[in-house]
Order: sequence, then structure tokens, then C-alpha cells
Amino acid sequence: MEILGYAMALVIGVSLGLIGGGGSILAVPVLAYLFALDEKIATAYSLFVVGSAALVGGLRQHSNQNVDWRTAIVFGIPAIIGVWLVRHFVVPALPDVLIHAGEFAFTRRMGMFGLFSILMVWAAWSMLSSKERKSGSGEVKYNYSLILFEGLLVGGITGLVGAGGGFLIIPALVILANLEIKKAIGTSLMIIALKSLMGFFLGDALTTQIDWPFLLQFTAIAIAGIFGGVYIGNFIDGKKLKKGFGYFIIAMAFFIFTMEFII
Repeated sequence: MEILGYAMALVIGVSLGLIGGGGSILAVPVLAYLFALDEKIATAYSLFVVGSAALVGGLRQHSNQNVDWRTAIVFGIPAIIGVWLVRHFVVPALPDVLIHAGEFAFTRRMGMFGLFSILMVWAAWSMLSSKERKSGSGEVKYNYSLILFEGLLVGGITGLVGAGGGFLIIPALVILANLEIKKAIGTSLMIIALKSLMGFFLGDALTTQIDWPFLLQFTAIAIAGIFGGVYIGNFIDGKKLKKGFGYFIIAMAFFIFTMEFII
């Protein structure tokens, strides 16, 4: 199972390199089911893996001048606050059983992974949608009140489920900051890197014992996969691959839901 888990770490990186997203949403189920980590540790480790992978991708986008740093800071600060509040205060305070209904117990694990499976379907839908994302005009304008709310919301969701949320951030940057789509994608990667890594180091790293050798090894394999994915992308149709990966994520979402609520 561990060998399969490390192989999936490579798949996570390859998918990020090939289609620019999606792979990080597999980190939580891989860590939870193949390495048998509990929901708190799996989502915490996922933050580090997601943040590190997004940082590599974001720096590549920066070299191509596709990162708007002012927008990354304006949106990133409330997102960092949101993920830190959830990881440092909310997650440690959640009881093992959230709701009792007769003999049925709705556990913390069910709540976190149930929300995660819903977000996986949402992410897959964004990949499978045939509509191209509308692009902003490029003249950056900020709706600060909505950016504050969206940043806190995305940060909070990231803190709960350990996923980057690029499928939430990119449309927000186009709509709320009027960014062109290429800059929205690059800026989104930097926001994901900032909020995920800061949430991990200001939250879980202070409250949880981290298995650093394992985490660094897993992350290094995922990052190596990114470069492999970028190379492979020169020979493969990215649009077809993106749709195939979208269906795979839907299958994974139903697998998680079945494992947590049915079996």
C-alpha cells in the first residue's frame, strides 16, 4: 500500500504539471487510505504538499510574468487568516463525534471527508465543463469587501479539507479583481502556496507532531512529478487528459463517500 501511495504522489505531481491543477485534491485520499493517516494528519500533510507544489508552479508562472503580486497579497492575506483560524483553533477543537442521532454517530471524520468529497465533485465539474473561463480585461480593479469574504471562505475551506481550492480562487480573481485568465491562474498558484504553507506552519506544525522524513519524501516525489508532467505535456493533448482526470476525481469522490458513509 505504501508503494502504491508513493506512486500516487508521483501521479499527483504529473497531473499538476500536465493540466495545472487537480492533482493536489488527491493528496488527502492518498494519505488517508493508502498511508492510513487520520483525518487531522491527512489534511495537515496535504496542506504542506499542496503548498509546496503550488509554490513550484507559481514560481514558474512568475518567471513568465503571469503573477500579479499585489492581487496575491490582497487576496492572500484574508485566505491565510481563514486557514490559520481553522487549523489552529477549529480543527483541534472538533470532537470525535459531531452529532448523535439515535444509534447513528456523525463523526468528525465523516464531516471533513464528506465535505471533501463534495468539493471533489465541484472541482471535477470545473474540469469537465466545456465552457471556457471568461477572462478579465486586465485593468485590475478590486472589490475589497467581496475579496475579504471570499478569501476568508476559501481559506476556511482549505483549512478544513486540506485542498488548495484553485477552482474557487481563479473565477474569483477574474470576477473580483478583473485579472486576465493567464494571470489569474499564475496568481492563484501563489495564493494557494501562501495560504497552504502558512496555514500548515502557523497551525499544524505548532500543534501536531509532524513526521518530517515521510512528509518531505512524499512532497519531493510529487514535485518531481510536476517536472515530468510538464515534459509529457509536450506530447499529449491537455484538454482530453483534463476531462479524463475529471472523471477520475468523480470516481474518487464516490469512493470516499462510500468508505465513510456506507461501508
